[in-house]
Amino acid sequence: MQLLLGRCLELGARLAEPGEFTHRAFLNDKIDLAQAEAVADLIEASTAAAVRSAIRSLAGEFSGSVHAVVEALIGLRMLVEATLDFPEEEIDVLQRDDVAGRLDTVSRDVDRLLNRARQGSLLRSGLHVVLAGQPNVGKSSLLNRLAGEERAIVTAIPGTTRDALRETIHINGIPLHVVDTAGLREAGDEVERIGIARSWQEIERADVVLHMLDARIGATVEDQAIAERFPAGVEQIRLYNKTDLAERPAGREVASGRVCLWLSAKSGEGMEALRQELLRIAGWQAGAEDTFMARERHLAALRKAEAHLNEARKHIRQPELMAEELRLGQDALNEITGEFTPDDLLGEIFSRFCIGK
Repeated sequence: MQLLLGRCLELGARLAEPGEFTHRAFLNDKIDLAQAEAVADLIEASTAAAVRSAIRSLAGEFSGSVHAVVEALIGLRMLVEATLDFPEEEIDVLQRDDVAGRLDTVSRDVDRLLNRARQGSLLRSGLHVVLAGQPNVGKSSLLNRLAGEERAIVTAIPGTTRDALRETIHINGIPLHVVDTAGLREAGDEVERIGIARSWQEIERADVVLHMLDARIGATVEDQAIAERFPAGVEQIRLYNKTDLAERPAGREVASGRVCLWLSAKSGEGMEALRQELLRIAGWQAGAEDTFMARERHLAALRKAEAHLNEARKHIRQPELMAEELRLGQDALNEITGEFTPDDLLGEIFSRFCIGK
C-alpha cells in the first residue's frame, strides 16, 4: 500500500489536508458548517449519548432549528422595516402586526435553542473537576472510586500524590475530567513544592472544585485558608470524607450558600449524591434525548443573538434602531451554519479534523 501510495504521489496526486473532504462538501453546499463540525464530533464522541447527539446534528436537526428561528426573524424584520417606508403609520403598523408579541416568540425560540445547545456542549466538552485539600484526606481514594479502578496510589503517608493525576469518567453520558492534585500544605521538599504549585494551576482552570476534608476532624484553620484561595466564581463542593471512620451517615446540607456532602470514598456511601450534585452543577437535564452536539462558538453566537433581541425590545418605538438590532441578531445566528463565517475561522475549524475527513 505504501508503494502504491508513493507511486500515486509521484504521478501528481497529493495527500488530503485535515478536514479537506468535509471542507469541500461545505464549500459545495452539500452540508452547512454545523453539520461539518458534527462529522468531527461524531468521530471524537466518547459515549453513546454523544454519538446520538452528533448524529442528530449531522442529520441537520441543529441547523434546521437555527433556520426556523432565522425565518421567523426575517418575517419580523420585514414588518419592522416596512414601517420605515411609512413613518406616518409607524405605531399603527407595529400594533396591528403585533411586533412585540412576535419578538417575544423569537426570543423564546432562541432561548430554547440555547438550552438544548448547552446540553450538547456538555456532551462534547464535559466538566473539569479538581480534587483539592490537605494531604491524606482521601483525594486519591475518591478518584479511584469515581474511576472504578485503582488509578492512584493510596497510602497512609501524607504527600503520596506528588503530581496531578487525570482521569475521564462518564456520568449519564457527561464526560467529567477529574484531576487528583497534590495535598495543599507547606511543602517539605522541592518536588512537593512543584506538585503543589501545579495543584493551584489546576484549581485556577477548574469548572468545579471538590474541597475534601476529613469528616473526623471537620474544617480546620488550614482548610479555611485553602478555601479562601479558591478562585472567585468557580463552583465549590465541600466534601467531608471518611464518614465510615467518623461513624456518621452520608448526607447533604447547604451552609452559607455552599453545598456540603458527607461521604466515604472507601465504602462508596454518599457517592451517588456526589454524582447527582456534579450533574446539577453541569446543568444536565435528565432524559434530555433531543440534544444535538454544540460547540462553544455556537453558544457564543446564540448568546449574541439573544442580546441583540433584548436590545431590539428596548427600541420597540424606534424602528430604525430595532431593525438594526434584529439584523445583527440574524447575522449572529447565521454564523452557526456558516453563512457569514470568516475564512480564517473556517481554516481553524477544519484544521482540527482527522486527515482527509
